[in-house]
Amino acid sequence: MYAAMNPISAYQRVSVESGVEAANPHKLILMLFEGAQEALAKAKMHMHHNEIAEKGEMLSKAIMIIDHGLKASLDMNAGGDIALKLQALYDYMTNRLLIANMQNDPEIINEVNNLLNELYGAWKTIGDSNESLSENANVI
Repeated sequence: MYAAMNPISAYQRVSVESGVEAANPHKLILMLFEGAQEALAKAKMHMHHNEIAEKGEMLSKAIMIIDHGLKASLDMNAGGDIALKLQALYDYMTNRLLIANMQNDPEIINEVNNLLNELYGAWKTIGDSNESLSENANVI
């Protein structure tokens, strides 16, 4: 009737849910990047072990995060040209991951992971800069 859940899975689920509830919008985007990168790492591991179904599941998860998380969060009105370019980049990434799945190519996964890592670093820097500005505003 109920699916058995081991204690570690239960803890991780509660931890993620708590993190989401406490996160501001900027942190939520960082969490999406982290989730996509984690799914890609697992997909590569499953690819290496020839676990086809699990590989496909993790690549699908990464695609969903990119398409329905990162891309869906773009504000096309306020974002202007940057939002359009990010939208195109997210489309490129999802297409590349589909090809990686069909061709069983870890190099394509690395390519997408590198792109995500660069965007993650830029997004994190923006957040750090905003925190510094907020802290300095409180001091004044």
